Amino acid sequence: MPVITISREIYSDGSHIGEEVAKALGYHFADKNTIEKVFAEHSIFQFKEVYNTVLGFWERFDDMKSTTMRFLNQVILALAHHGNMVIVGRGAFSVLGGVADVLNVRIQAPFAIRAQRLMEKERIADIDHARSLLMERDRARAEFIKSFFKIQWLDAPPASAFDLVIDTGKVPSDVAIRWLIEAHESLKQPHTEEQQTVINTIEVDPVLADTVSEVLGCTVKH
Repeated sequence: MPVITISREIYSDGSHIGEEVAKALGYHFADKNTIEKVFAEHSIFQFKEVYNTVLGFWERFDDMKSTTMRFLNQVILALAHHGNMVIVGRGAFSVLGGVADVLNVRIQAPFAIRAQRLMEKERIADIDHARSLLMERDRARAEFIKSFFKIQWLDAPPASAFDLVIDTGKVPSDVAIRWLIEAHESLKQPHTEEQQTVINTIEVDPVLADTVSEVLGCTVKH
């Protein structure tokens, strides 16, 4: 049943870490593609846009912000309720904040290191272009968090929202993966009276739960 959410900066290696943790634990891995498939199954939006472009999927629906926000929250809750899940991005840390058997993790790295990784991964030779592109993507992601969750993200991410913050500029990804797996074990411990909100007590729309199972290809509720 435990869930891990990973909020990550672009090119901090957060998605890779999340995937490897999910593999090691035998958990489902859910990212923006998973969530957008659930949206599509409910015929709310038709899309092929990419999130981190300036005119990405989420930014095209400002007039439907409230509806989008509510459904996004419901999808994240349904994913968590399915159980045994690593959820990357989409503000899952905010939606599931305060739930006892959820580990909220932030993966980050210094801007210069992320820019260098961008150059290597996307084969960009011009460092100025790489920095400009990274700043643009950072702003788009920060605007998403600010718009949907009222959290200032770009200048001062709220460390209090996370149980674990890892800087992959200092901590190698393989070490970060090991730390998350070890921290995950704490979610299986008995909870105090102040921590009685757990995933299986959260009410989820049964139709949406079925959609999540279909998208994940798993009918077992963990």
